[in-house]
Amino acid sequence: MHKHSRKSNFIQKQSYIQKPEFTVNLDRKFAADQQRYRTMRNEELRESFVVADLMAEGELVLTLSDIDRGIVGSAVPLKEALEFSSFAELGGGAFTARREVGVINIGSHGSVTVGNERFAMERLDSLYIGRGEHPVKFESDDPASPARFYLVSYPAHTAYPHKLVKQDQANRIDLGEKATCNERTIFQPLRPGIVESCQLVMGFTCIAEGSVWNTFPPHTHDRRSEFYFYFDLADDARVFHFMGRPDELKALPLSNEEAALSPSWSMHCGVGSGAYSFIWSMGGENQEFDDMDHVPQAALA
Repeated sequence: MHKHSRKSNFIQKQSYIQKPEFTVNLDRKFAADQQRYRTMRNEELRESFVVADLMAEGELVLTLSDIDRGIVGSAVPLKEALEFSSFAELGGGAFTARREVGVINIGSHGSVTVGNERFAMERLDSLYIGRGEHPVKFESDDPASPARFYLVSYPAHTAYPHKLVKQDQANRIDLGEKATCNERTIFQPLRPGIVESCQLVMGFTCIAEGSVWNTFPPHTHDRRSEFYFYFDLADDARVFHFMGRPDELKALPLSNEEAALSPSWSMHCGVGSGAYSFIWSMGGENQEFDDMDHVPQAALA
């Protein structure tokens, strides 16, 4: 599939709102269940579980998944600010009227304004936006070197305060070993103890030089879904994101700045052909980072 084709038999575009300065797109994506997954071809897997077309310059792009009604999106503002629109698929009103949002900047300096509060964001800073009827605006300090905001949103049952978390304020965990090629550093900015949220947990992982595996051995967590967004890959590099049941493993080859949607029934792990980082986000019944069921390597087939 071409990087910016936006054509799919399984992705149905429900809304398209255009303003003179910029566009806002909301696509819908419907994930396959465990039975249909077993017979899907590679392109069908991508259409069901991969979000491409992210980080389009001058656009705010959103994809609504039926997996826990999570939304994956991006905003790359240039000269003009980008703002959330109102969508009938979300019940109308402000985008955040019944939703919380997590934002991580993977680009240059920029800012996010929520209502009357402006949050300046450097690379790898994170922002939690709570539920409420407030406008949200994304801006870059320098259009020639724009901010690149990746965002995830889930339904929210109550309102918690907005909060900016700088990279050095995130909880840091160093895991893995060189011997198993999975040495990595996990940054947890949007998590209990740092940010109050309804269900959203979000952060990013940086793979050490010489390592290629993330989240290995693999695991599942039936109590919540997880979205993976891969970035900092070379143009010709790929990450092979493994998903499915342990006895029917399938691989999704992903390019730079593509996201994989992992339903609660699917295990997940990945290996890259070169250096990369990824943003992970979760929504579901709990927010416990260690709530996972590991899959023995010997069980993979």
